[in-house]
Amino acid sequence: MNRSVLVATALCAAWALSPAEAQRARPAEDIDPTSRMANFGTGIGIADITKMADILVRDLFQRPDIMNAPRPPRIILDGAHIYNKSSQRIDTDVISDQLRAQLIRAAQGRLRFLSRENVQLIEEERELKRQGQTDVGTRGLTRAVAGADYRLIGRLTSIDGRDGRTGAEQRAMQLMFELVDLESTETVYISEPYVTVRQQTARDMNR
Repeated sequence: MNRSVLVATALCAAWALSPAEAQRARPAEDIDPTSRMANFGTGIGIADITKMADILVRDLFQRPDIMNAPRPPRIILDGAHIYNKSSQRIDTDVISDQLRAQLIRAAQGRLRFLSRENVQLIEEERELKRQGQTDVGTRGLTRAVAGADYRLIGRLTSIDGRDGRTGAEQRAMQLMFELVDLESTETVYISEPYVTVRQQTARDMNR
């Protein structure tokens, strides 16, 4: 097949695309994760999660009873205990990963985080060491895996509304966290609720 035939075939295929298909065929573009476009729609987006994590880190680090403890407290933080009770579908690991990354980097050893979601992997490696199939590594053996002092628990909730006259939809969302003592069940810290209220008109939804 010569070059002119190939060009003609490609042009015919492009013309055959519907407007919607042509729109989808446009190349992807980067969006600043801190911009409003990153929160398109009435739900929370990555910009909200990053902002909430920053607020929580700053707030938690002002608590001397936690940050100035004689021994660094051990904390469990994972997506399994960030409960999504809202009407928005969201991967809670996005929230826990952002929080854990910011907390670990800022804490500089004053807080310790336990990886309980990987406990099976850890137990397998511990067994290999104790059976003599591997050496003990560079840090030696411990009698047991580390116990936790606290668990950081989050909850995402929402209230939805719709204007029957205009078709506009509104969603209020709230994200908050509490640090729970795993011996006494006491809540030793609770974050200020992070709240968003967003509205989307019928015109916006049809774009």
